[in-house]
Amino acid sequence: MPRPTVAQLVYGSCTVILSTVAMLALSRTGSGIGVAVIALAALALGLLVAMTVPLPRTRPNRSATGPTPAEPARLSERRRPVGASAESVRGRAAS
Repeated sequence: MPRPTVAQLVYGSCTVILSTVAMLALSRTGSGIGVAVIALAALALGLLVAMTVPLPRTRPNRSATGPTPAEPARLSERRRPVGASAESVRGRAAS
């Protein structure tokens, strides 16, 4: 299981704190069971928010994966022999 990122921890913690304060203020509950239910709901909401934060994308290491299939094609394009049409253009430009 991957470790949570800093963004996930911050968003989850802020969600738990703010939702707990808001639900306690709106419900005006004073019983221990009411506070426990609100705290559990806030924890569930914080966990949901933390898990839905997009994870950063990592780039694959090019040296570890080797050349991509497009790279040999680009190399072969650079090494193409000069065609007859290019020779005639050079001849016209020189004269």
